[in-house]
Amino acid sequence: MTRTNDSDANSNHSIESMTDTNDDSERDPLFARIPRRDFMKAGVATGAMGSLAGCTDLLSGNDSTSLEDVKSDVKPGELDDYYAFLGAGQSGEIRVYGIPSMRQLMRIPVFQTDSASGYGYDNRTQEMLEDAGGYTWGDAHHPRVSQTDNDYDGRWAFVNDKANGRMARIDLKYFETDAIVDVPNQQGTHGACCLLPDTKYVFGVGELRVPMPNDGRDLDDPDAYTSVLAAIDPETMNVEWEVSVDGNMDNADSGKDGRWFFATGYNSEEGVNESEMTKSDTDWVKAFDIPAIEEAVEAGNYTEVGGVPVVDGTRNSSLNEGDRPIVRYVDVSKSPHGISVTPDGAYAIASGKLDPTATVIDIEALAEANNPNDAIVGRPRLGMGPLHTAYDGRGHAYTTLFIDSQVVKWDIEAAVEAKAESTDPVIEKIDVHYNPGHLIAAESYTANPQGDWLISLNKLSKDRFLPVGPMHPENDQLIYIGDDEEGMTLVKDTPSYAEPHDASIVSAEKLDPAKVYDPEDYDEEFVSNDTNEIIREDGRVHVKTHAIRNRFGYETVTVTEGDEVTFTVTNIEEVADILHSLAIPEYDVNIKLAPQETREVTFTADEPGVYWMYCAFFCSALHMEMRSRLVVEPAE
Repeated sequence: MTRTNDSDANSNHSIESMTDTNDDSERDPLFARIPRRDFMKAGVATGAMGSLAGCTDLLSGNDSTSLEDVKSDVKPGELDDYYAFLGAGQSGEIRVYGIPSMRQLMRIPVFQTDSASGYGYDNRTQEMLEDAGGYTWGDAHHPRVSQTDNDYDGRWAFVNDKANGRMARIDLKYFETDAIVDVPNQQGTHGACCLLPDTKYVFGVGELRVPMPNDGRDLDDPDAYTSVLAAIDPETMNVEWEVSVDGNMDNADSGKDGRWFFATGYNSEEGVNESEMTKSDTDWVKAFDIPAIEEAVEAGNYTEVGGVPVVDGTRNSSLNEGDRPIVRYVDVSKSPHGISVTPDGAYAIASGKLDPTATVIDIEALAEANNPNDAIVGRPRLGMGPLHTAYDGRGHAYTTLFIDSQVVKWDIEAAVEAKAESTDPVIEKIDVHYNPGHLIAAESYTANPQGDWLISLNKLSKDRFLPVGPMHPENDQLIYIGDDEEGMTLVKDTPSYAEPHDASIVSAEKLDPAKVYDPEDYDEEFVSNDTNEIIREDGRVHVKTHAIRNRFGYETVTVTEGDEVTFTVTNIEEVADILHSLAIPEYDVNIKLAPQETREVTFTADEPGVYWMYCAFFCSALHMEMRSRLVVEPAE
């Protein structure tokens, strides 16, 4: 029985207003070509299956839990059960929440400078940002956490730059970005997904089609444009190979056994404007056979472009002939958006976006079928504007409905057994505020989702918060999904800065962040209170100094106008949470120093005068006195 939580009482009307027909082939020529399992052809059997849609114990044996039996209110001094890593969009950072409190714990700068953490102000992070293209901003979309044996291993998080075609790695020991790669041959990296089970690659999913190479050739020949999937080594962050495909790509997810990687795609017409990109009735899910692609690379079946092997995965490629094509193109509803693989690795589910259905692809059947469309085994009718899907581990999927402003809960196996476009698999819907894009359930991307918490990342908030001017906050909403009898329960609203995207929720037990730095983890020289020194040579001055509560190693540093000055500074505190920094505002210097951390910064002392150097973090009662002078003497 479908249960709807619908305070506005308008969403179901929009669903029912869709064209109604009992003949699937008349409604959708595509689906007439798609065989369904014949297990439940009889109407009475279909109805019986629909009546079991909410009885998840029969499907998985995983009991649900009442909200009253779990911790939903995290009191002062208590800690959360989960970390949530959320893509923060145009701010170019990762937001870290505690779940279920929804308290913001940290902002991790990734694609932009950040004065509070000193990111982009010291030599190491300046160089990293410059080598990755030197852009001043990025659009962080899809944080994914590394896994081993299909479970989070606490090593890294990865996130894409939708704007500039980059991929970044975040070290989860220190919750800091430690590597960024500017992906060759890609504009708009729309997706950051690990090849599972063991994070062999991180994939950058190229969205925007461009000439190959994009060096001024084929400017007015869109047929020559292409988009690529990039395979990145997570250890080195080097791009190992790429695969060119037809059409644009959108979102992606990995299978669980190391063979398949799936990406939705739009613009199969390969147009350059809206009218050209919306002529066809269908688009594709692209299924990449990773071992077959690796064999092609090893055999030399590629063209090197931009210093990277590029394998031809277009439909007419010779590598897509025979019984082991490297890319299988599955026909789905027009402009599909999100795609995710079920926890058991059995299905890949793509959302329709412009169609009220989701497409369920049987992954095992895909490997065996002569026609990849034969692997489509379900197409439930969910509501208006389905975008992204998450899982609870009890046989349920949860999909955002952008137009209806709802999250819909539905039964996966019921969708496989039901008639095409049936609403029987739908269990319930809950209103969200408003227009949800991504959503994420606790550990949904692993083989063992926790099945308790879900966050809906909504694009609009309207009247949910105090007004703050024309640029309104977005709204991240926490929903409890652990009680299958009581249904989904909205627990909290949390305002967020523009604009929320994908997220990953990781059990706090699986992460072990450091409380102080280990000097063995970085290349800079540790400067103790016994090793302070100033080295002068050929117009260069290297100041090696330490910081400790109330003082730096030198009260005065004297240089000459025009000198290139490098400060290497170590916070020698051993107590957690005692931060220092070195700030020289007139020279745009502000480097953060956590306990046992060393950072370097280089600048040219081009203005004579006295410049105060001070600690910008309040560190003790004598914080204001923690300062030194930089004296720049005029050149002769």
